[in-house]
Amino acid sequence: MPLIVGLGNVGDAYKDTRHNIGFTIVDRLAKTLSAGMEPTDGPYILGVGRFKGVKTILIQPTTLMNNSGKAVLKACQMFHYLPSDILVCYDDINLPTGKIRLRPEGGAGGHNGIQSIIDHLKTENFPRMRFGIGDNFERGRQSDYVLSPFNDDEKPVVNEGVENAHNACLTFIREGIVQAMNFHN
Repeated sequence: MPLIVGLGNVGDAYKDTRHNIGFTIVDRLAKTLSAGMEPTDGPYILGVGRFKGVKTILIQPTTLMNNSGKAVLKACQMFHYLPSDILVCYDDINLPTGKIRLRPEGGAGGHNGIQSIIDHLKTENFPRMRFGIGDNFERGRQSDYVLSPFNDDEKPVVNEGVENAHNACLTFIREGIVQAMNFHN
């Protein structure tokens, strides 16, 4: 039973921003899995669904991005997950807009949400999917950039990327990270 985590920030001010692409991917996946995303007592929004008979848990942390590890740890404890059962979806300025890359483990690469998960789980050994948001920002303006929406020219590429990310998640659910990497990287 896999756990798919989409990173982002809760609230209208952050909706549809580059930093919230993880939430967007999980929302798209929730539709396919018929998993209604509902607030919980835990620090996350939760959805439970099935794909090809495989029960899957979806979460979107309600902590701020930089404290996502708290929510992921709580979900792992609640549902008895090992880090290898998780797929974390998040934004990456080091990839071109709309491109995805899956990895079975690794460092934070400067992403504070991933660093928080590493710190809370006490391991770098969990699968992740990076979603490219580009790096078209002036020096010192990274924070403004990641908290901005995609422009109209980028939206078709982003929509295609979200669909690719959605399909990669479905492969992860059925066949694991190695097959997801083989088919979608």
